[in-house]
Amino acid sequence: MGWHFAHIAYTEAFWILEKLAHHPSLFPQYRRLFAADGLPKSERQKLPSIEFVQDYLEIVRSKVLYYLETAPLANQIRLWKWLIQHESQHNETICYLLQLAEPKGSYPKAKSHPIPNLGEMVKIAAGEFIVGNEGIEAQDNERSCYLLDLETYWIDIYPVTCSQYREFILSQGYQRKEFWSPDGWQWKENNLISQPLYWSDTPETDYHPVYGVSWYEAQAYAKFALKRLPTETEWEKAASGNSQKRSYPWGNQHPLSTQCNFDTLIGHTTPVNAYPEGQSAYGCYDLLGNVWEWTDSWFGGYPNFTPYPYREYSQVYFDNQHRVLRGGSWVTRPWVLRNSFRNWYYPTVREIFAGFRCAKSED
Repeated sequence: MGWHFAHIAYTEAFWILEKLAHHPSLFPQYRRLFAADGLPKSERQKLPSIEFVQDYLEIVRSKVLYYLETAPLANQIRLWKWLIQHESQHNETICYLLQLAEPKGSYPKAKSHPIPNLGEMVKIAAGEFIVGNEGIEAQDNERSCYLLDLETYWIDIYPVTCSQYREFILSQGYQRKEFWSPDGWQWKENNLISQPLYWSDTPETDYHPVYGVSWYEAQAYAKFALKRLPTETEWEKAASGNSQKRSYPWGNQHPLSTQCNFDTLIGHTTPVNAYPEGQSAYGCYDLLGNVWEWTDSWFGGYPNFTPYPYREYSQVYFDNQHRVLRGGSWVTRPWVLRNSFRNWYYPTVREIFAGFRCAKSED
Protein backbone atom coordinates (compact mmCIF):
# COMPACT_ATOMS: atom_id res chain seq x y z
CA MET A 1 0.00 0.00 0.00
CA GLY A 2 2.86 2.35 0.77
CA TRP A 3 4.15 2.06 -2.77
CA HIS A 4 0.75 2.99 -4.23
CA PHE A 5 0.53 6.11 -2.06
CA ALA A 6 4.03 7.14 -3.05
CA HIS A 7 3.34 6.38 -6.72
CA ILE A 8 0.28 8.65 -6.60
CA ALA A 9 2.48 11.45 -5.28
CA TYR A 10 5.26 10.76 -7.79
CA THR A 11 2.82 10.78 -10.72
CA GLU A 12 1.32 14.12 -9.66
CA ALA A 13 4.76 15.61 -9.17
CA PHE A 14 6.00 14.39 -12.56
CA TRP A 15 3.03 15.32 -14.76
CA ILE A 16 1.80 18.46 -13.00
CA LEU A 17 4.78 20.00 -11.23
CA GLU A 18 7.55 19.04 -13.63
CA LYS A 19 5.73 18.88 -16.97
CA LEU A 20 3.24 21.71 -16.54
CA ALA A 21 4.58 23.98 -13.78
CA HIS A 22 8.28 23.40 -14.69
CA HIS A 23 9.08 22.73 -11.04
CA PRO A 24 12.40 21.06 -10.16
CA SER A 25 12.18 17.33 -9.49
CA LEU A 26 11.19 16.46 -5.92
CA PHE A 27 13.22 13.72 -4.17
CA PRO A 28 14.89 12.47 -7.39
CA GLN A 29 16.60 9.69 -5.42
CA TYR A 30 13.23 7.90 -5.23
CA ARG A 31 12.23 8.40 -8.86
CA ARG A 32 13.04 4.85 -9.99
CA LEU A 33 11.40 3.31 -6.92
CA PHE A 34 8.07 5.14 -7.29
CA ALA A 35 7.72 5.19 -11.09
CA ALA A 36 5.44 2.58 -12.68
CA ASP A 37 8.16 1.61 -15.14
CA GLY A 38 10.98 1.76 -12.59
CA LEU A 39 11.81 -1.21 -10.39
CA PRO A 40 10.17 -4.64 -10.78
CA LYS A 41 7.26 -5.19 -8.39
CA SER A 42 9.35 -7.68 -6.40
CA GLU A 43 11.74 -4.84 -5.47
CA ARG A 44 9.13 -2.26 -4.44
CA GLN A 45 8.91 -3.42 -0.84
CA LYS A 46 12.06 -1.57 0.21
CA LEU A 47 10.27 1.68 0.92
CA PRO A 48 11.19 4.69 3.03
CA SER A 49 9.27 5.18 6.28
CA ILE A 50 5.53 5.71 6.48
CA GLU A 51 6.26 9.20 7.80
CA PHE A 52 8.29 10.01 4.69
CA VAL A 53 5.57 8.77 2.35
CA GLN A 54 2.98 10.85 4.21
CA ASP A 55 5.20 13.95 4.02
CA TYR A 56 5.92 13.30 0.35
CA LEU A 57 2.21 13.14 -0.42
CA GLU A 58 1.50 16.30 1.57
CA ILE A 59 4.33 18.28 -0.03
CA VAL A 60 3.36 17.28 -3.57
CA ARG A 61 -0.36 17.82 -3.07
CA SER A 62 0.12 21.27 -1.51
CA LYS A 63 2.31 22.37 -4.44
CA VAL A 64 -0.14 20.92 -6.98
CA LEU A 65 -3.10 22.71 -5.39
CA TYR A 66 -1.10 25.94 -5.31
CA TYR A 67 -0.35 25.60 -9.02
CA LEU A 68 -3.99 24.73 -9.75
CA GLU A 69 -5.01 28.23 -8.63
CA THR A 70 -3.30 29.75 -11.68
CA ALA A 71 -3.05 26.80 -14.09
CA PRO A 72 -4.39 27.40 -17.62
CA LEU A 73 -6.94 24.60 -17.31
CA ALA A 74 -8.47 25.12 -20.73
CA ASN A 75 -5.22 23.86 -22.25
CA GLN A 76 -4.51 21.20 -19.62
CA ILE A 77 -7.86 19.72 -18.64
CA ARG A 78 -7.35 16.34 -20.31
CA LEU A 79 -4.19 15.68 -18.30
CA TRP A 80 -5.84 16.72 -15.02
CA LYS A 81 -8.80 14.42 -15.74
CA TRP A 82 -6.41 11.60 -16.60
CA LEU A 83 -4.52 12.20 -13.36
CA ILE A 84 -7.51 12.00 -11.05
CA GLN A 85 -8.61 8.77 -12.74
CA HIS A 86 -5.08 7.38 -12.35
CA GLU A 87 -5.21 8.13 -8.62
CA SER A 88 -8.69 6.60 -8.38
CA GLN A 89 -7.49 3.34 -9.91
CA HIS A 90 -4.67 3.13 -7.37
CA ASN A 91 -7.17 3.94 -4.60
CA GLU A 92 -9.10 0.89 -5.73
CA THR A 93 -5.99 -1.28 -5.68
CA ILE A 94 -5.37 -0.16 -2.10
CA CYS A 95 -8.92 -1.28 -1.26
CA TYR A 96 -8.12 -4.74 -2.68
CA LEU A 97 -5.04 -4.93 -0.47
CA LEU A 98 -7.05 -3.88 2.58
CA GLN A 99 -9.65 -6.56 1.81
CA LEU A 100 -6.93 -9.20 1.55
CA ALA A 101 -5.32 -8.05 4.80
CA GLU A 102 -8.54 -7.67 6.78
CA PRO A 103 -11.44 -9.57 5.20
CA LYS A 104 -14.90 -8.16 5.84
CA GLY A 105 -17.05 -9.90 8.40
CA SER A 106 -20.72 -10.70 8.03
CA TYR A 107 -22.96 -8.48 5.96
CA PRO A 108 -25.42 -6.29 7.85
CA LYS A 109 -29.03 -7.05 7.07
CA ALA A 110 -29.98 -4.89 4.10
CA LYS A 111 -33.46 -3.63 3.31
CA SER A 112 -35.39 -6.26 1.44
CA HIS A 113 -35.81 -6.20 -2.31
CA PRO A 114 -38.06 -8.33 -4.51
CA ILE A 115 -36.42 -11.63 -5.34
CA PRO A 116 -34.81 -11.22 -8.76
CA ASN A 117 -35.62 -13.62 -11.58
CA LEU A 118 -32.11 -15.04 -11.68
CA GLY A 119 -30.83 -16.14 -15.05
CA GLU A 120 -33.32 -13.94 -16.91
CA MET A 121 -31.90 -12.62 -20.17
CA VAL A 122 -32.78 -9.81 -22.55
CA LYS A 123 -32.52 -9.96 -26.32
CA ILE A 124 -30.37 -7.30 -27.97
CA ALA A 125 -31.30 -6.98 -31.63
CA ALA A 126 -28.67 -6.87 -34.36
CA GLY A 127 -27.58 -3.49 -35.61
CA GLU A 128 -24.89 -0.87 -35.77
CA PHE A 129 -23.49 0.52 -32.56
CA ILE A 130 -20.92 3.24 -31.78
CA VAL A 131 -18.12 1.85 -29.60
CA GLY A 132 -15.89 4.05 -27.45
CA ASN A 133 -15.75 7.58 -26.12
CA GLU A 134 -14.05 10.73 -27.36
CA GLY A 135 -15.00 12.98 -24.44
CA ILE A 136 -12.29 14.93 -22.63
CA GLU A 137 -12.41 12.40 -19.77
CA ALA A 138 -11.83 9.36 -22.01
CA GLN A 139 -8.65 7.35 -21.55
CA ASP A 140 -6.49 6.64 -24.59
CA ASN A 141 -7.80 3.05 -24.79
CA GLU A 142 -11.41 4.29 -25.08
CA ARG A 143 -10.57 6.23 -28.26
CA SER A 144 -11.29 6.60 -31.10
CA CYS A 145 -15.00 5.86 -31.53
CA TYR A 146 -15.90 3.47 -34.31
CA LEU A 147 -19.03 1.91 -35.77
CA LEU A 148 -19.59 -1.80 -35.21
CA ASP A 149 -22.36 -4.00 -36.55
CA LEU A 150 -23.22 -6.57 -33.88
CA GLU A 151 -25.28 -9.70 -34.44
CA THR A 152 -28.32 -10.40 -32.28
CA TYR A 153 -27.43 -11.78 -28.85
CA TRP A 154 -28.86 -12.34 -25.37
CA ILE A 155 -27.35 -11.03 -22.14
CA ASP A 156 -28.17 -11.60 -18.47
CA ILE A 157 -30.28 -8.89 -16.88
CA TYR A 158 -28.31 -9.36 -13.63
CA PRO A 159 -24.74 -10.29 -12.77
CA VAL A 160 -24.34 -13.90 -11.63
CA THR A 161 -25.24 -14.12 -7.95
CA CYS A 162 -23.78 -16.13 -5.10
CA SER A 163 -26.84 -18.42 -5.05
CA GLN A 164 -26.35 -19.18 -8.75
CA TYR A 165 -22.64 -19.76 -8.31
CA ARG A 166 -23.33 -22.09 -5.39
CA GLU A 167 -25.06 -24.41 -7.87
CA PHE A 168 -21.82 -24.57 -9.85
CA ILE A 169 -19.84 -25.43 -6.72
CA LEU A 170 -22.36 -28.04 -5.52
CA SER A 171 -22.43 -29.59 -9.00
CA GLN A 172 -18.70 -30.26 -8.64
CA GLY A 173 -17.93 -27.50 -11.11
CA TYR A 174 -14.39 -27.13 -9.78
CA GLN A 175 -13.79 -30.85 -10.24
CA ARG A 176 -15.33 -31.31 -13.71
CA LYS A 177 -12.79 -30.74 -16.44
CA GLU A 178 -15.39 -30.37 -19.19
CA PHE A 179 -16.29 -26.85 -18.02
CA TRP A 180 -12.74 -25.52 -18.08
CA SER A 181 -10.38 -24.38 -20.80
CA PRO A 182 -7.04 -26.24 -20.78
CA ASP A 183 -5.23 -23.17 -19.39
CA GLY A 184 -7.96 -22.59 -16.81
CA TRP A 185 -7.88 -26.19 -15.61
CA GLN A 186 -4.10 -26.13 -15.23
CA TRP A 187 -4.25 -22.83 -13.32
CA LYS A 188 -6.99 -24.18 -11.02
CA GLU A 189 -5.13 -27.42 -10.33
CA ASN A 190 -1.79 -25.70 -9.74
CA ASN A 191 -3.31 -23.24 -7.28
CA LEU A 192 -5.77 -25.61 -5.55
CA ILE A 193 -8.73 -23.35 -6.34
CA SER A 194 -12.10 -24.65 -5.13
CA GLN A 195 -14.21 -21.52 -4.60
CA PRO A 196 -14.10 -17.74 -5.17
CA LEU A 197 -11.54 -15.80 -3.17
CA TYR A 198 -14.18 -13.74 -1.32
CA TRP A 199 -16.72 -16.53 -1.08
CA SER A 200 -19.48 -15.93 1.43
CA ASP A 201 -21.73 -18.98 1.61
CA THR A 202 -24.51 -17.39 3.64
CA PRO A 203 -28.17 -16.61 2.87
CA GLU A 204 -27.48 -12.88 3.35
CA THR A 205 -25.45 -12.81 0.13
CA ASP A 206 -27.64 -15.08 -2.01
CA TYR A 207 -28.71 -12.23 -4.27
CA HIS A 208 -25.42 -10.35 -4.15
CA PRO A 209 -23.11 -10.77 -7.14
CA VAL A 210 -20.39 -13.36 -6.75
CA TYR A 211 -16.96 -11.72 -6.82
CA GLY A 212 -13.31 -12.55 -6.31
CA VAL A 213 -13.39 -14.84 -9.34
CA SER A 214 -10.80 -15.09 -12.08
CA TRP A 215 -11.68 -14.93 -15.77
CA TYR A 216 -11.14 -18.70 -15.90
CA GLU A 217 -13.74 -19.27 -13.19
CA ALA A 218 -16.19 -16.95 -14.91
CA GLN A 219 -15.68 -18.78 -18.21
CA ALA A 220 -16.15 -22.18 -16.55
CA TYR A 221 -19.41 -21.11 -14.90
CA ALA A 222 -20.71 -19.71 -18.19
CA LYS A 223 -20.10 -23.06 -19.89
CA PHE A 224 -21.78 -24.86 -16.97
CA ALA A 225 -24.82 -22.58 -17.47
CA LEU A 226 -24.85 -23.34 -21.24
CA LYS A 227 -23.95 -19.73 -21.94
CA ARG A 228 -20.74 -17.74 -22.56
CA LEU A 229 -19.16 -14.51 -21.44
CA PRO A 230 -20.18 -11.39 -23.40
CA THR A 231 -17.67 -9.58 -25.55
CA GLU A 232 -16.84 -6.13 -24.28
CA THR A 233 -18.74 -4.53 -27.16
CA GLU A 234 -21.82 -6.63 -26.36
CA TRP A 235 -21.53 -5.45 -22.77
CA GLU A 236 -21.16 -1.80 -23.85
CA LYS A 237 -24.14 -1.94 -26.19
CA ALA A 238 -26.30 -3.45 -23.41
CA ALA A 239 -25.21 -0.57 -21.16
CA SER A 240 -25.32 2.32 -23.63
CA GLY A 241 -28.33 1.63 -25.80
CA ASN A 242 -28.41 1.59 -29.55
CA SER A 243 -29.82 4.68 -31.27
CA GLN A 244 -28.92 7.39 -28.74
CA LYS A 245 -25.75 6.31 -26.99
CA ARG A 246 -25.65 7.02 -23.24
CA SER A 247 -22.63 7.74 -21.04
CA TYR A 248 -24.27 5.78 -18.22
CA PRO A 249 -26.94 3.06 -18.31
CA TRP A 250 -29.60 5.52 -17.06
CA GLY A 251 -28.64 8.43 -19.34
CA ASN A 252 -26.01 11.17 -19.30
CA GLN A 253 -26.32 12.44 -15.72
CA HIS A 254 -23.43 11.73 -13.37
CA PRO A 255 -23.91 8.75 -10.99
CA LEU A 256 -26.09 9.17 -7.92
CA SER A 257 -26.26 6.92 -4.87
CA THR A 258 -29.78 5.88 -5.93
CA GLN A 259 -28.51 4.46 -9.23
CA CYS A 260 -25.62 2.17 -8.33
CA ASN A 261 -23.27 1.00 -5.57
CA PHE A 262 -19.93 2.85 -5.87
CA ASP A 263 -17.30 4.93 -4.05
CA THR A 264 -17.52 2.78 -0.85
CA LEU A 265 -20.84 4.50 -0.04
CA ILE A 266 -22.18 1.13 1.21
CA GLY A 267 -18.92 -0.64 2.06
CA HIS A 268 -19.73 -3.99 0.44
CA THR A 269 -21.73 -5.51 -2.40
CA THR A 270 -25.48 -5.10 -2.62
CA PRO A 271 -28.28 -7.26 -4.12
CA VAL A 272 -28.21 -7.23 -7.90
CA ASN A 273 -31.69 -5.69 -8.12
CA ALA A 274 -31.13 -3.01 -5.47
CA TYR A 275 -30.95 -0.13 -7.95
CA PRO A 276 -33.91 -0.11 -10.37
CA GLU A 277 -33.11 3.55 -11.18
CA GLY A 278 -29.81 2.38 -12.66
CA GLN A 279 -31.26 0.12 -15.35
CA SER A 280 -30.09 0.46 -18.93
CA ALA A 281 -32.42 1.12 -21.86
CA TYR A 282 -32.52 -2.65 -22.37
CA GLY A 283 -33.51 -3.28 -18.73
CA CYS A 284 -30.15 -4.59 -17.47
CA TYR A 285 -29.33 -3.98 -13.79
CA ASP A 286 -26.06 -3.32 -12.00
CA LEU A 287 -23.96 -2.53 -15.06
CA LEU A 288 -22.04 0.15 -13.19
CA GLY A 289 -20.70 -0.34 -9.67
CA ASN A 290 -21.08 -3.34 -7.32
CA VAL A 291 -18.58 -5.60 -9.14
CA TRP A 292 -16.39 -5.32 -12.22
CA GLU A 293 -17.51 -7.73 -14.94
CA TRP A 294 -15.21 -9.99 -16.93
CA THR A 295 -15.75 -10.05 -20.68
CA ASP A 296 -14.57 -12.47 -23.34
CA SER A 297 -12.39 -9.83 -25.04
CA TRP A 298 -8.64 -9.36 -25.07
CA PHE A 299 -7.45 -5.84 -24.26
CA GLY A 300 -6.32 -4.04 -27.41
CA GLY A 301 -6.37 -0.70 -29.16
CA TYR A 302 -9.30 0.74 -31.07
CA PRO A 303 -8.86 2.04 -34.64
CA ASN A 304 -6.65 5.16 -34.76
CA PHE A 305 -5.43 4.52 -31.20
CA THR A 306 -3.02 7.19 -29.96
CA PRO A 307 -1.12 6.72 -26.66
CA TYR A 308 -1.81 9.26 -23.89
CA PRO A 309 -0.12 10.59 -21.86
CA TYR A 310 2.64 7.99 -22.37
CA ARG A 311 2.95 4.74 -24.29
CA GLU A 312 3.11 2.44 -21.26
CA TYR A 313 -0.24 3.55 -19.86
CA SER A 314 -2.27 1.26 -22.14
CA GLN A 315 -0.36 0.14 -25.17
CA VAL A 316 2.15 -2.05 -23.38
CA TYR A 317 -0.81 -4.22 -22.26
CA PHE A 318 -2.04 -4.86 -25.82
CA ASP A 319 -0.33 -8.24 -25.57
CA ASN A 320 -3.16 -10.79 -25.87
CA GLN A 321 -2.59 -11.67 -22.22
CA HIS A 322 -5.04 -9.29 -20.51
CA ARG A 323 -8.83 -9.67 -20.49
CA VAL A 324 -11.15 -6.66 -20.45
CA LEU A 325 -13.45 -5.91 -17.52
CA ARG A 326 -16.26 -3.40 -17.58
CA GLY A 327 -18.51 -1.55 -15.15
CA GLY A 328 -16.70 -0.69 -11.90
CA SER A 329 -17.13 -1.99 -8.36
CA TRP A 330 -18.47 -0.86 -5.01
CA VAL A 331 -15.20 1.00 -4.33
CA THR A 332 -14.83 2.63 -7.78
CA ARG A 333 -14.70 6.43 -7.77
CA PRO A 334 -17.48 8.24 -9.69
CA TRP A 335 -15.14 9.79 -12.27
CA VAL A 336 -14.09 6.29 -13.39
CA LEU A 337 -17.66 5.04 -13.76
CA ARG A 338 -18.96 5.14 -17.35
CA ASN A 339 -20.11 2.69 -19.98
CA SER A 340 -17.00 3.08 -22.12
CA PHE A 341 -14.35 2.68 -19.39
CA ARG A 342 -12.10 -0.35 -19.91
CA ASN A 343 -10.21 -2.17 -17.16
CA TRP A 344 -7.79 -5.02 -17.85
CA TYR A 345 -6.18 -7.87 -15.92
CA TYR A 346 -4.58 -11.24 -16.46
CA PRO A 347 -7.22 -14.02 -16.56
CA THR A 348 -5.68 -15.55 -13.42
CA VAL A 349 -6.28 -12.49 -11.21
CA ARG A 350 -9.00 -12.90 -8.59
CA GLU A 351 -8.21 -10.42 -5.79
CA ILE A 352 -9.97 -7.64 -7.69
CA PHE A 353 -13.67 -7.03 -6.99
CA ALA A 354 -14.75 -8.77 -10.18
CA GLY A 355 -17.77 -10.86 -11.07
CA PHE A 356 -19.51 -11.34 -14.40
CA ARG A 357 -22.76 -11.79 -16.27
CA CYS A 358 -23.36 -14.26 -19.09
CA ALA A 359 -24.48 -13.98 -22.69
CA LYS A 360 -25.44 -16.28 -25.53
CA SER A 361 -25.75 -15.97 -29.26
CA GLU A 362 -29.04 -16.04 -31.11
CA ASP A 363 -30.01 -19.63 -31.92
